[in-house]
Amino acid sequence: MHHTKTFVAAAVGLGLVTLSACGSSDSGSGGDSKTVTLVSHDSWAVSKSVLKDFEKQSGYTVKVLKDGDAGQAVNKAILTKDNPQGDVFFGVDNTLLSRALDNGLFQSYDAKGSDLVKSEYRVDQTKHRVTPIDTGDICVNYDKAYFSKHKLTPPTSFADLVKPEYKNLLVTENAATSSPGLGFLLGSAAQYGDDGWQSYWKKLKANGVKVVDGWEQAYDQEFSGSAGGKKAGGDRPLVVSYASSPPAEVIYADPKPTTAPTGVSYGTCFRQTEYAGLLSNAENTKGGKAFLDFLLTKEFQQDMPLNMFVYPVIEGAQVPQEFVKYGRQAPNPETMAPAKIAADRDQWVKSWTSLVLK
Repeated sequence: MHHTKTFVAAAVGLGLVTLSACGSSDSGSGGDSKTVTLVSHDSWAVSKSVLKDFEKQSGYTVKVLKDGDAGQAVNKAILTKDNPQGDVFFGVDNTLLSRALDNGLFQSYDAKGSDLVKSEYRVDQTKHRVTPIDTGDICVNYDKAYFSKHKLTPPTSFADLVKPEYKNLLVTENAATSSPGLGFLLGSAAQYGDDGWQSYWKKLKANGVKVVDGWEQAYDQEFSGSAGGKKAGGDRPLVVSYASSPPAEVIYADPKPTTAPTGVSYGTCFRQTEYAGLLSNAENTKGGKAFLDFLLTKEFQQDMPLNMFVYPVIEGAQVPQEFVKYGRQAPNPETMAPAKIAADRDQWVKSWTSLVLK
């Protein structure tokens, strides 16, 4: 699931990462002209029928190497770029894109169908080293039952979260170890600017924000509104998650509720976009290009939402009815230019760590 992606700081145990293979049982490498090897984070998912369609039409067999969490997978791909594990990498997002590009992870390829990608998701337009594949919004989610019971209005903005009525209610992820945690930090920096985000976090800390390592712990254990959090006795009715989390709560529930048990504070959102690219030194470049073309087909784009809980990026792709009924994309999310993220991300994370965790 898209939700499970976390960012792991570079150099943490990278030499110990074990690649797990699934999909094809073919023991050949990416050099086998009939095998395309995809390297991704653990959240990669696609319907078997959709993948089989690609294999049948293209003549390639797809092998998938899932390499841990998002940041971990990116860092491992950088370390192995001279002798890559595969042909295509999927799952680098806009918070870490500059690291991949600066380290020469990808070679140029302008995928078929790239002209259908909505303009707001396009990057690297002169070199075409990455192809936008999906998008989603990192936002504070709230437990509807808690706020109803306490006759309290849920927060709607970053500013609301530091108000006394929300003291000790929010749990977020560590910005140094988690993709949504980093996205929430970048959202606050976009909202308050270079000079204001630190004082905002001081107020958030004083208001009792709880920080945990990753999304699964925050959402499935600490958050009182999720199915997992209810079982675990979570007592935080506010959590940093995704705008697509409420539909997930309905889809995975049995029996299914008529309305989502959780809501989204749309004034706290930061837009995340994920990319794929043809790895530098890939052995099967022809197969890799065919696979990148496949990722932009309407068939794959419309298959993604209920597999990875993300939104398609091409014009004309439909989102499932559950996404329309139980949630929506943020109307005005915070965004940040990739160059700005590249320039300031590491220093911001360092400052955030000493400010919030010490």
